[in-house]
Amino acid sequence: MTLRNLFGAVLAAVLLAVPSARAADMKDPAELKKLLATLDDRQSNGGDYKSLMYIEQKEKDKTDVVREAVVYRRDARDQLMILMTKPKGEAGKGYLRLEKNLWSYDPNTGKWERRTERERIAGTDSRRADFDESRLAEEYDPAFEGEEKLGKFTAWKLVLTARQGVDVAYPVVHLWVDKETSNILKRQEFALSKRLMRTSYYPKWMKVFSESKKADVWFPQEMRFYDEVEKANSTVIVVKNVDLNALEENIFTKAWLESKSR
Repeated sequence: MTLRNLFGAVLAAVLLAVPSARAADMKDPAELKKLLATLDDRQSNGGDYKSLMYIEQKEKDKTDVVREAVVYRRDARDQLMILMTKPKGEAGKGYLRLEKNLWSYDPNTGKWERRTERERIAGTDSRRADFDESRLAEEYDPAFEGEEKLGKFTAWKLVLTARQGVDVAYPVVHLWVDKETSNILKRQEFALSKRLMRTSYYPKWMKVFSESKKADVWFPQEMRFYDEVEKANSTVIVVKNVDLNALEENIFTKAWLESKSR
């Protein structure tokens, strides 16, 4: 076990007490930062990650589109690859995150283009962060808004403000976290103008035991994104399977992604 993975296992054990905290405790900035660290750690593998995802896109006055994508991550190096495999017309297209830069590749033109954090993945309502390792504690400063009911769940409501100099899709995020499980239930994202841009729901979570972490890793099995500007637009992502075995060493390269469309 690497030092990073050992630290992650210890951190996970220490932070298990966070969900049982009282509302009064959550007003403490240290407790809030601890909660964000918990959310990140629960989803962090510390090793490699591969998943098959189905992406269903609905747009006003357009036919629904269903895509299939394979997502690769190497959390220890903050690397991400999204490879579109279906439909046939989009197979081979992809995204690669290297050194905090997001690149898109189109095999029809053979060109790479740099993208921003606001980029819609494959034109859907999803963003890079929806597929990547959770970095809430690194990217945001939290404030506690109180305790709310979401259906049968009791949730902490947090308001997250992007840290200065950090590139994120939206500078302000409202987050609802299940008090009992620490699973994120709902997320709303706002522009600097305070306009609501997107609402997301996470109705299903799954866990997989990670050999590299020596602990369970949690993933949202279903994600529902609703465009708050174009109200008729929405995207549903379903994670069909997750594999935490080691990936090829050279997978996170432009050459590897280009080879998939030859």
